[in-house]
Amino acid sequence: MSNDQVIAFRLVFIVFSRTHSIFDDIAQELYARLDRCLRHGENKLKTKLFAVSLLLLLSAASVMSIMPTRAAGEGFWITSYTIVNTETQQVLMEVDFATGKNTSQPIIGGTEVTVTFTVNVFTTGSGNLKLTTAMQHSKIKLDRYWELVSNDYALGSDFNPNSAQTEFNWVKGTFTMICYGKTNTILKPTPLTLVQLSSSAGDILDNIKPTIVTAGVDQFQNLYDQKETKLQSLIDAGVSEGYVTLYSNVLNQSKNLVNKGYVNDAINLLNSLPNSGEPMGSALEFIILPGIAIAAIVAVVFAVMFLRARGKNSYVQLVIEDQIKDLEGLTLRASKIDRTIASNLDGVKDRLKRLVGM
Repeated sequence: MSNDQVIAFRLVFIVFSRTHSIFDDIAQELYARLDRCLRHGENKLKTKLFAVSLLLLLSAASVMSIMPTRAAGEGFWITSYTIVNTETQQVLMEVDFATGKNTSQPIIGGTEVTVTFTVNVFTTGSGNLKLTTAMQHSKIKLDRYWELVSNDYALGSDFNPNSAQTEFNWVKGTFTMICYGKTNTILKPTPLTLVQLSSSAGDILDNIKPTIVTAGVDQFQNLYDQKETKLQSLIDAGVSEGYVTLYSNVLNQSKNLVNKGYVNDAINLLNSLPNSGEPMGSALEFIILPGIAIAAIVAVVFAVMFLRARGKNSYVQLVIEDQIKDLEGLTLRASKIDRTIASNLDGVKDRLKRLVGM
């Protein structure tokens, strides 16, 4: 063995012995024997045997360090799972990493769910494995969070089925488990950890973490998609630029409302958009100036209603101020065509300013 090989072995040993304490005792002994062989010129076969042994040990250490770094949620440990509405038995999500199956329905905040999942513990490890859920305790299954389905896997005495966080024996095998719980009530779409598998040291091995939505989000999204398609058709047809801008602003404001959790208000705002009667071309733009103004005012009215119902002054004031700026632009354009229309728009603008204290 050359001096370069000796140096390489010693460097590799130093790196791994500092980061993988589980192999320290064995590695120290192998290293000492290899060192003696090299110094005293013992036979080449013996030297190679110790070198190979040390290399295999360090390779095992490397594998052990790599295994937990596999990205959570990729099916390495949790190989399949099904999420069901506990009350209606409707399947909300079904994932099987082996077959590639992945179907889902919106999971609403505040819903009782049953999560059935299969775990493949592909190797035995030191210490325990840990199961955790961020769900609230089920109001239906009052005596448990966890329920073992498989009969051939021993969880051990540390396992507590009625705790949101519990540990079990880290032994090789495959088992199926059920987690009962109630998803958290939320104000906006939020990822929620239904099940998390980790080592007792806290390293996350895998998880089930879908996005929980508020009631009505699916209805809003369908309506929003329809309106967005409509907007594109208006652009393609050469509808008045002012009308397109206003339409686009209403879509953006509806998204802002949903992001803050006010789904019903966002749906109402989208429903305020007209389905027909758009101006076809800039030459006819002056004909529908009153219609544009009405659409803007409708959006403002919804914002005012929202203000009274929710008391979220700062956000709604921002929305109203936005609409006031739009009305100012419309008033200026209308003044070049009809002073009466411009005067009416100016009166609406002033009343809105007084409403928000501008």
